[in-house]
Amino acid sequence: MPITVERKQEVMQKFALHDKDTGSSDVQIALMTERISHIQEHLKQFPKDNNSRRGLLKLVAKRRKLLDYLRATAEDRYKALLEQLNIRK
Repeated sequence: MPITVERKQEVMQKFALHDKDTGSSDVQIALMTERISHIQEHLKQFPKDNNSRRGLLKLVAKRRKLLDYLRATAEDRYKALLEQLNIRK
């Protein structure tokens, strides 16, 4: 089951930099983290689902690239985001 529209809107509102922000690095990273959590739960139930595992690894790599970009451009937002999302570096 994918992330619901309501949950997606909540995440966007929580991490948005301004009212109409839907695509900043902060929002993208938060949405990816939600998807990663969802896929991890799926893989606990279906450990042999290699297609989902591959998608998870690609998603984690994409999130890592965005986090590296955010760290290079705005380190204060980077640190705050890591703390809010409980992502370890």
